[in-house]
Amino acid sequence: MTAPGQVPGPGLVAELKGAVTPRTALLVIAVLLLQFGFITSYVGALHHPTPHELSIAVVAPPQVSPKLVAALESVPDDAVKAVTAPDAETATAQIKDQKIYAALVFNPAGTEDTLLVGGARGPSAARAADTIVTALEKTQGRTVKTVDVVPLAKGDPNGLTSFYLVIGFCVGGYLVASILGVSAGAKPANTNRAVIRLGTLALYSVAAGIGGAIIVGPVLDALPGSFWGLAGVGALVVFAVGAFTMALQCLFDIIGIGIAVLIFVVLGNPSAGGVFPPPLMPPFWRAIGAWIPNGAGTEATRSIAYFDATNLGMPLVVLVVWALVGVGITFAAVLRGPRGGRELVHP
Repeated sequence: MTAPGQVPGPGLVAELKGAVTPRTALLVIAVLLLQFGFITSYVGALHHPTPHELSIAVVAPPQVSPKLVAALESVPDDAVKAVTAPDAETATAQIKDQKIYAALVFNPAGTEDTLLVGGARGPSAARAADTIVTALEKTQGRTVKTVDVVPLAKGDPNGLTSFYLVIGFCVGGYLVASILGVSAGAKPANTNRAVIRLGTLALYSVAAGIGGAIIVGPVLDALPGSFWGLAGVGALVVFAVGAFTMALQCLFDIIGIGIAVLIFVVLGNPSAGGVFPPPLMPPFWRAIGAWIPNGAGTEATRSIAYFDATNLGMPLVVLVVWALVGVGITFAAVLRGPRGGRELVHP
């Protein structure tokens, strides 16, 4: 009840309309959908690991090899992609070159064979190969012993350090780009401001790469391999993710941050091959993982740490392409002219 002389205040409905604009409501709904996407992507990618075309080489005499290859190929659901190798040394080299995941070496002089695996490529893949081969050998009255030719470091017992390191790099990349956009405007006002902002991102990326390499190397002794190699890949991951996030903000304002989270967190993390390598992931995540900075960075850091930088070319190309696309879109958006945002004197 309004007192005499008091101006009636707005009703609850009017207050609600004033407080929650259509734009705010849409952003809240978008966040809810992003949350559902997060749950769906992580659970969908990681809840039921099943081998698919897990590459296993067979080393056996000519009269035995075709039977073993056929037996491996007959494992249900295309679980194994069987190939042959002339000898154990070649098979070991192929594992170290990341061409195959495992190799079954037949022993013609006895009933115990040897399974060569590369644990550093992914412990779950090594376990899957061991399970498949052990079951196969049992049906033939034989046994198998497993030998890890690329074991994990003592500080990396689960093989997840490369993955978590790259997650940290990605988080730093999109967060620093988001902060620059929020504090100084979603889109730089001119090319000079764009250069300054990208230069700031580049300096941050170098510092982040070196810092990450120091933490997983000298500080925690969690990951072996070239210090400068890890630092360089880290800087490239941070810059690629940051530059692309910057480009998304230039195109979509604050919504661009949400799109960056969708790409790098919702899709990129579960498909990166950190928890499970690609042959153990469902088709969608297996298909996209290597083409997103998270997956490319994880593959590159793992290669540097354990595999003497073999197969490093494609992950680096992927990261460079993301960085160049981000830089290109940023400059194109600036040259296109002002959009309704603000640009402060900061970079």
